[in-house]
Amino acid sequence: MFVFICILTFMVSFGVGIASKFVIRPSWAKKYSVQMTDEIGKVYKDISYGDGAANKFDLYIPADGGKESYGLVVYLHAGGFTSGDKAGDAEMLAWLCSRGYVAAGINYTLRTGENDKSVYSQSMEIKESMPKVVEEAQKLGYPVDSMTISGGSAGGTLAMLYAYRDAADSPVPVKMMFEAVGPSSFYRSDWGAYGLDRDTDESRKAAAGLFGVMLGQEIDVDILDTPQYDEIIKPISAFMWVDGDTVPSVIAYGAHDRVCPFGSAAHLVDALEENNVDYRYFEMPHSGHGLQNNDKIYEQYMKAVEEYLDRYMPVK
Repeated sequence: MFVFICILTFMVSFGVGIASKFVIRPSWAKKYSVQMTDEIGKVYKDISYGDGAANKFDLYIPADGGKESYGLVVYLHAGGFTSGDKAGDAEMLAWLCSRGYVAAGINYTLRTGENDKSVYSQSMEIKESMPKVVEEAQKLGYPVDSMTISGGSAGGTLAMLYAYRDAADSPVPVKMMFEAVGPSSFYRSDWGAYGLDRDTDESRKAAAGLFGVMLGQEIDVDILDTPQYDEIIKPISAFMWVDGDTVPSVIAYGAHDRVCPFGSAAHLVDALEENNVDYRYFEMPHSGHGLQNNDKIYEQYMKAVEEYLDRYMPVK
């Protein structure tokens, strides 16, 4: 029963946690909440990239057509891997488009009580979508020659997996990644908010159950906390893919996050540091999953996103 309660608690809290971000928006945040207009560009909605009902993306095309090439920015939605939709990021995507980028919001098949979808299967759908996104932009007269991938919460995890694990297979070079509050590690010791760090049979069973759901395959309780576990969980553990070739990254986490365990941020920061990756890390000392209690630091995070976009994928 504890295993079921743990999994249910995660899915519910992770799904709604990101919704608390900036219910009351500070004045600076309005800059990044753009309404799409004809002056900015045009949106092409629900373009299919696969056979699944959720395998669709929206493409935001800037008004200044006719250039030889464009940068693509993909933003992946939040929702705890069980909810959310690309439509929820329309203002962010419009802002990126207003800067002169082709922007894309991509849906992926959400986990439900009736299917066995997982973080891994969702990450593979995102990987599958990229050639189609680039192809569609080309068809519309917007040739893409580079890309950035980003997201928040669950979308942040998926963005990291693409940027760190799958970049070598990308149809165009990945130049950078930015994300907020996406879990990057799945060690029991990091997930104390769910009681998974306790040294009990029940806790270990719950950890194997929850992480098995995320991975999409059963995990033997006996391999937890062993090198064998590291190899099995690596397909969804973004920090494990960081190496000397990892793209520049801008990341943000809340020190009081009880939805995406704050401990997972430490592994990510250590990996970026040890591999000499150009990164910026913003820690919100008074915030949880919504990053709602550190406006000034959140503003610095967004300014860093702009700086890195200008540096690594400048608009031509």
